[in-house]
Amino acid sequence: MNKLFGALLLVPMLSFSQQNEILEYFKSKDSLVGVKDQHGKIIVPAQFKIFSYLEDGELVKGETIYFDGYREDDEEKNASGYVYDRKGNFLYRPFAYDNGADYFSEGLRRFVKNGKVGFVDRNGKVIIEAKHDFVSSFHYGYAAYCDGCDWEKTEDEHKAIVGGTWGVMNFKGQTVNPVEMSWNTVPVNGKNYPYPFSYNQKEKTILQFFEKQNKKLSELYYVNHYTKLSDDEKKLFFELVERPKENFPFYQVNAYDYRKVEAGLSGLKFLVSEDGSKVFALEYDDEKIPFETWLKEQRKQAEEFQK
Repeated sequence: MNKLFGALLLVPMLSFSQQNEILEYFKSKDSLVGVKDQHGKIIVPAQFKIFSYLEDGELVKGETIYFDGYREDDEEKNASGYVYDRKGNFLYRPFAYDNGADYFSEGLRRFVKNGKVGFVDRNGKVIIEAKHDFVSSFHYGYAAYCDGCDWEKTEDEHKAIVGGTWGVMNFKGQTVNPVEMSWNTVPVNGKNYPYPFSYNQKEKTILQFFEKQNKKLSELYYVNHYTKLSDDEKKLFFELVERPKENFPFYQVNAYDYRKVEAGLSGLKFLVSEDGSKVFALEYDDEKIPFETWLKEQRKQAEEFQK
């Protein structure tokens, strides 16, 4: 194994947040929710009606403060909840998706402002301004967007996007034109786009670790696929989709299948410490499991499945 990963340790689960300040949710007499610090100082006044079950005194987890409910002055359409920084400053309103706030995909989450959709990172920093009527999540480095489109309610009570002019953007929010299909192009909405990733030498070394594990991970991922695939189709792709930043000292690596979509429903996602010494499997978007421990359990489950 590469020296960069020779120090792989079985360490306890760690919180993504590296903040020292302990914050907790509190409820007012009329059941509105706010946040205060460990000394009782109010960080965010109690003003939100919360949908989820929340105990008084429950700790705030993560890089930001999230309220999954609404306020009396709630007027923003297609938004779900409110996000504040840990000092109590309002940051943004997440895009509503799957009966809640939008998930982070490839390090970015959609947010809504004045009816338009953009992207923020896990610290709430705006990466792509909210300027489109709709934007899909990022997948393999690209997101589809539309302008002049509208929401239409379907028979099953969900909404569909109709009409408008569509395009495809990269991580910088720049519109990208389709190209001729080749072995490394990325399919988006029936068209092909250039390979979107680039890496320095350290990042290439990180990806080499996963390439060396490719056969093992591919066999585990495809163990429950009934359709017979060729060896080339069974090979996974690994891309580095997020780099270390404040409150997040990790590289995130995602696995993609032969269609260049995330491998599995929850995805094969991994975190590598900033110094490259530790590798974790990422589950449920916030649980980190040491790679060797995770791999051993996955092998066990695959063997049981084959029986």
